[in-house]
Amino acid sequence: MSSSLPVVPDIDDQLAARVAEQLELIEGRLREAVATSDDMVRWTSRHLMDAGGKRVRPVLVLLAAALGDMERESVLDAAVLVELTHLASLYHDDVMDSATTRRGTDSAHALWGNNVAILTGDFLFARASALSARIGSEAVHLHAETFERLCLGQLHETVGPSAQDDPFEHYISVLSDKTASLLALAGELGAVLSGASEHASGVMRRYGEKIGVAFQLADDVLDLESSTETSGKTPGIDLREGVPTMPTLLVRRRAEQQGDAHSVEIVDRLAGDLSSDEDLETLVALLREDSALEETRALAQQTADDAVAILEELPDGAVRTALIHFTSSLVQRHS
Repeated sequence: MSSSLPVVPDIDDQLAARVAEQLELIEGRLREAVATSDDMVRWTSRHLMDAGGKRVRPVLVLLAAALGDMERESVLDAAVLVELTHLASLYHDDVMDSATTRRGTDSAHALWGNNVAILTGDFLFARASALSARIGSEAVHLHAETFERLCLGQLHETVGPSAQDDPFEHYISVLSDKTASLLALAGELGAVLSGASEHASGVMRRYGEKIGVAFQLADDVLDLESSTETSGKTPGIDLREGVPTMPTLLVRRRAEQQGDAHSVEIVDRLAGDLSSDEDLETLVALLREDSALEETRALAQQTADDAVAILEELPDGAVRTALIHFTSSLVQRHS
């Protein structure tokens, strides 16, 4: 058992070879999908694509499609569709979060400004929509629903919970819309377009929803634990922008309920000026020492375990085993 796929270690050699072969085709199709004669967009639209990435969503499309016929043209189109949609959302997210780096390189808005970054994201969404139309009406419908959820998730994160909302339920709903919706689409489209059963496509959609939340909770941990060199992002950048994360929500709740000095200090620093790198690093260091980090890690693992439980509805075999390893790779990653 081995694999050359960075996000799917230790899977069946034959399945790994098939997925790797399809991924190579997908890389070429991604570049074809953003090809344009426009001198400006030619560079901006490929900026994050050329910076790399794990291609988590295309891999999930292919693993789901392995339940049927992975080599179908529509499966390849679906993999490109979900990755283009993901890349488009990154351009927008970096503007919303004022992120200066992404995937170890300067973010698009840092290089060309907010307007160019937003319009480049829109361009990628347009190309993704054209692909969905080529696949068929069901793909158009599912993609439109996902696009709506992506927008609502970002909107709800920006506005924050109301006084009547539970902040933890609100946060999980944001993760579900901003991250899990696209993984659910990847799983469902891969199964549907491969000719797998309706039951299998439903399982893969529910699995994608669950693993998407686990993936983002793990990212909350990674955002604090990693360095710029390993993650390609500035540690704690969400803290600077006041974006809630599970560790900060846990610390705030503890500060309100117990009022211990450590928790109160973190909450005070969260509310303060974090424009200087030194102040941000101090806050990140405090959170790294806090139990909220391990609580978040445990919650990510529990959510991943719930996702694996959903996979038990699939037939035993190489595909289910690969999906279990895929799950572990998403919640136990270090970059």
